[in-house]
Amino acid sequence: MYRIMLADDEGIVIDSLRFIIEKEFGQSCIVESAKTGRSVIELAEHFRPEIAIMDIHMPGINGIEAMREIKKTNRNVVFIVISAYDKFDYAKEAINLGVLEYLNKPIERNKIIMVLKKAMTLIDEERVKRSNELIIKEKLETVVPIIENGFLYTMLFQEYFEEDIINFKQLLGIELEYGFMAVLVCGERQEGNHMTNAVGASVRIQNSYRDVRETVREYFPDIIMGSVMANKIAMYLPESKDKLEYNDRIEIIEKSRELVRKLKKRTNVAFRLGIGSIRHIHEAMTSYNEALTSLVDTTNSVAHVDDLPIKCTYADNYPADIEKRMLERVEKGDLNGTIASANSFFDWLEENYSDHIMDIRLKVLELVLWAERLAYLSGGMTYHFLSREEYLPTLLKLEVLEDLRAWFVDKLSEACRRIVVKIEEQSVGVVSQAKQYIDTHYTKDISLDDVSREVDISPYYFSKIFKDETGENFIEYVTNIRIEKAKELLVGSEYSMKEICCMIGYSDPNYFSRAFKKNVGVTPTEYKEGRI
Repeated sequence: MYRIMLADDEGIVIDSLRFIIEKEFGQSCIVESAKTGRSVIELAEHFRPEIAIMDIHMPGINGIEAMREIKKTNRNVVFIVISAYDKFDYAKEAINLGVLEYLNKPIERNKIIMVLKKAMTLIDEERVKRSNELIIKEKLETVVPIIENGFLYTMLFQEYFEEDIINFKQLLGIELEYGFMAVLVCGERQEGNHMTNAVGASVRIQNSYRDVRETVREYFPDIIMGSVMANKIAMYLPESKDKLEYNDRIEIIEKSRELVRKLKKRTNVAFRLGIGSIRHIHEAMTSYNEALTSLVDTTNSVAHVDDLPIKCTYADNYPADIEKRMLERVEKGDLNGTIASANSFFDWLEENYSDHIMDIRLKVLELVLWAERLAYLSGGMTYHFLSREEYLPTLLKLEVLEDLRAWFVDKLSEACRRIVVKIEEQSVGVVSQAKQYIDTHYTKDISLDDVSREVDISPYYFSKIFKDETGENFIEYVTNIRIEKAKELLVGSEYSMKEICCMIGYSDPNYFSRAFKKNVGVTPTEYKEGRI
């Protein structure tokens, strides 16, 4: 169905156009008409035509001005101009307004039909385009929350590689490196800092999650929201700065207070909102914990961590980023990175506190104990109560800063190496056990799953460490073991080809022959006959 508006001050022209349209297009068109510029504009406002056939000269407001006004409220209307005047200025104005055709009176019937069909084709294409856009939007309404949820809980559980975060940022259009976490907590009602009937409230919120999501976005359009977990919803808001100005914080708190009130009205569930500090995107978990702690430490419906004395703060020049990076590198077993960060940190100590050697000793000891704890937790070191008995006496004897630096870097490096060795030992031990199992069972139909089960590691992870350690994947390794044994039997025994095939774990002689030729370059028979 197409809505067509006719605008001409001559009744005979309108009647003629209506007759042509109804005869050619029948019930597929709804036709309305007007004879003055003002009445055309008013008609267009409630009729919302898709096609408007406009005369230039009409009483009052002319056709060009009328089209300008109609365009303000209906940008997609297709204009067809008809005029008894072949004036360049009118034609130019019509083109500027996006008019499809400029026709001079009198107009032939076939010309009108052709132009209308052209306009209808444009309308059909626009309808298809709009329909496709709506389909995509509908799909995105389903997919985007899943992506947002994946992004949030990947950060919170901190089980990701850098490329995971990069991919999520690209999918969600996140270009900023900083942001803060917030957490919505719901319940039947608030008692102190506690929300009652959390389970029941979470079920109700789960059922009205879409309304909650839309309400939150009314106040924070750029926010990224997770799903309902227990009675909590984690949220992340990207920020362009690494620190929140006072006025910005007050604005966020006020918006959050309004949001909490509105959510309660819409869902009949009580809400509290905790807000963490701005952090780098990789430290989102810290901001999330701050948001939760702010709710525990207050009874406010909205609590911001920067309003409360509950987070660790550093002096302006303290190299917290170097310290954090150094310990991360220890934990990952990055020896070169650990040494570089340790030296950078000690440079800062030396530059700022060279006259406070006792304080440097304390800081050095603190960080060494921290690094060793990471090694203990990884299984790289076994804790003994007296294993550190020489630490304090040694530190107290070191009077030269370079000697303190050397001790500091050496101890951090040792903790890092122990983590690396433990990782390698675990891999080597697993692979050694797997090789032993394969050597014993290669004559049977063994699979990757069988060996993975034997060493008590998932097939995926076993496959990776086996390839890393041996340079071969599981199938290649087993095949090579079998082929080498086949070579021995072919040359040093009188067993038949079928017997040798069975003895090395193959049930199909043809498959064995193909595998042998692929690996050795000749068939088993040729090898036995010495044709190699």
